[in-house]
Amino acid sequence: MRYILIALLIAIFGYSLALVLQNPAELEVNLLFTQVPAMRLGLLLLLTLALGIVVGLLLGVQVFRVFQTNWEIKRLRKDIDHLRKEQIQVAQQAAAQAAASTRHEKTVLDIHTENKSPL
Repeated sequence: MRYILIALLIAIFGYSLALVLQNPAELEVNLLFTQVPAMRLGLLLLLTLALGIVVGLLLGVQVFRVFQTNWEIKRLRKDIDHLRKEQIQVAQQAAAQAAASTRHEKTVLDIHTENKSPL
């Protein structure tokens, strides 16, 4: 992976160098806040490309963060639903055990009261 990254960086550097060397014409550039009287076209292309890459990466990170947050919310909602179902099952089991215990106690009490003789 490291070699691929190094090769990609070398290719981008070579492309940038070729842009600057192949476009030697100078032109006037207005940068909104300032004006550059003479700038090489290759350098302007390179700066524009770098600015586009930076803005694209920043927007991509923000969009990925939004998607990641949505995925996390969906996962947590599934976990909550699973835990609710589990709690309902545990409560139903506890209620069934309590009902069985009450029935058993009532049966035991009924048997003991019938066995008592007046003698």
